[in-house]
Amino acid sequence: MKQEIGLRIREIRENMNLTKEELAKELGITGQYLGMVEKGKNSLSFEKLKILCDISNLSSDYILFGKEDNLTNETKELLQNFTNEQIENACKMLRDLAFFIKND
Repeated sequence: MKQEIGLRIREIRENMNLTKEELAKELGITGQYLGMVEKGKNSLSFEKLKILCDISNLSSDYILFGKEDNLTNETKELLQNFTNEQIENACKMLRDLAFFIKND
C-alpha cells in the first residue's frame, strides 16, 4: 500500500510540474525524505498529507486509496467556463431554492 501511495504522490508532483525539492519545501520535509515516500519506504504524517491535499486540490481518499471523486472533478471543469460573479449568483440561487424547499 505504501508503494501505491508513493506512486500517486509522485504522479501528483509531476502533474503539478514540481521537482522533489520544490514539493518537499512546500510540505516542510527534505527532498530525500520525499523520495523515500515516493518509493514507498516512508510515509507522510497526517499534517503533511493535509498540506498535500490543500496544495494539490485533491482529496485524501484519492491520495491514500486512489478513489477519485468524479463529481468534484467534473464540477471543477464545468465551473471553469463561468466567471466568479456567475458562480456566486448560482450559489445564491441554490441557497434560496434549498430554503424554499425546506420551508415548503
